[in-house]
Amino acid sequence: MATLQTVAQYTEASIKSLDWREHIRLRPGMYIGKLGDGSSPDDGIYVLLKETIDNSIDEFMMGFGRLIEVKVTKHSAMVRDYGRGIPLGKVYDCVARINTGGKYDTEVFQKSIGLNGIGSKAVNALSKYFKVQAIRDGKTKIQEFEYGILKKDHKIKKTDEKNGTFILFEPDPEIFKNFQFRLDFIENQIKNYVYLNAGLTISLNGKRFQSKNGLLDLLNDKLEEGTARYPIIHLRGKDIEIALTHTNQYGEDYYSFVNGQYTPQGGTHQAAFREGVIKTVREFYKKNFESMDIRASIAGAIAVRIQEPVFESQTKTKLGSTHMAPDGPTVRNYVVDFIKTELDNY
Repeated sequence: MATLQTVAQYTEASIKSLDWREHIRLRPGMYIGKLGDGSSPDDGIYVLLKETIDNSIDEFMMGFGRLIEVKVTKHSAMVRDYGRGIPLGKVYDCVARINTGGKYDTEVFQKSIGLNGIGSKAVNALSKYFKVQAIRDGKTKIQEFEYGILKKDHKIKKTDEKNGTFILFEPDPEIFKNFQFRLDFIENQIKNYVYLNAGLTISLNGKRFQSKNGLLDLLNDKLEEGTARYPIIHLRGKDIEIALTHTNQYGEDYYSFVNGQYTPQGGTHQAAFREGVIKTVREFYKKNFESMDIRASIAGAIAVRIQEPVFESQTKTKLGSTHMAPDGPTVRNYVVDFIKTELDNY
């Protein structure tokens, strides 16, 4: 029987160092949140897909590649964009070297979704099989991995394919027990991307998605027909877009986004949105209405673009940023002032 002394030994041998791959596989929840089997839209396999698509969205936001192709089976996912393509000499670093990426320089990715250089590495480490192909200026580079370990390093070859990046991954069934992708969850992900990125087309297993009216289309899609009490108010400004109406349903419904990232738990931008509506109504009517009365039955959506956003976890479900940019206005003031000005002029 072990004594307390033997159980509690704490020596040099107790200290262990893990490489990036081992740590991600040992503590996947730190990187992708919950694991799950794909039966819930916030399960880890959808985070892996989102992290992959996010890189392609960032390329689109910088003006490169208006089409993203996504193909999904029950146990694998492929993403092909037509952006600039990963620099061929840095393919390994971008998918297998932690804290490596092109998003640390804000001149390159001003308002990117992912800034920490972790996303694609987590996908690689948590996949049974991972293939990356970079196509750039008539040349291509392919690397293949298993569980984050490089297995095949193909030589650079000539190609007539269009510039861009191709990622194929199969999540590790030992980590994601009995998983399978559900297309309805992925379709909702895809819709959010196109609502927030006018001019972008995403193909999911051959079905194309695009949006002309942004958050107006989103609210129209989310609301049941005939439930809106008045036509949806849709406002756009620099680094901000909102849509709102009141419905005949109970409660409040909000859809909030930061740099194209859906934030289901809200955050500073959503709190400012709610405050802005209340303040504007009170000041317009010069009456101190109860906030609950103003917000009752509201349906709203807000999207903001923030430089160097701060989220409350790696899964980026809640915004923690207090400022629009390091030297910019506060999120609260920016959103509240925008809502007041635009609604007063509506």
